[in-house]
Amino acid sequence: MSAQLRDTAGELAEILWREHAVYRERSGGVVIRGEHVRRWISLAPAGGRDEVLVRAGRILDGGTTAPARSEAVVPLSAGTGVLAATCRRLLAEAAADVAPVAPGRASPGRSNQSGKAARPRGSGKHTSFGSWVILACVAGVISLYVYSTAMHG
Repeated sequence: MSAQLRDTAGELAEILWREHAVYRERSGGVVIRGEHVRRWISLAPAGGRDEVLVRAGRILDGGTTAPARSEAVVPLSAGTGVLAATCRRLLAEAAADVAPVAPGRASPGRSNQSGKAARPRGSGKHTSFGSWVILACVAGVISLYVYSTAMHG
């Protein structure tokens, strides 16, 4: 299966990208790297005899690979065309996960958003009514404690 997987990966690489590197993984799978598009495809034997696990991901700055963004199991007997279509779909999903950064807006590798959760539109930075009620209750309890302490010494 390893030789068949390597041959299939070579054919697939020619279909997907003009510039590519194909190499074998330690686990017996094959990786196709498209440095110019900053993406990678991995083909590995799946549970069935004729099935291959296809995974796609990004290549980060410095050449390291990010974990797979998406994966699918494809029968190897389906042909290179079906396999290429699956790879294109997975690559599109991997590309859709990465929001484009406008030049000058953020440094590479950082998103434009902070780690804060998005607020619903219209809420602004104002304290909600429920928060005011809780604050009033806490102030009342503190006032009652101070008053009872002052009266009983």
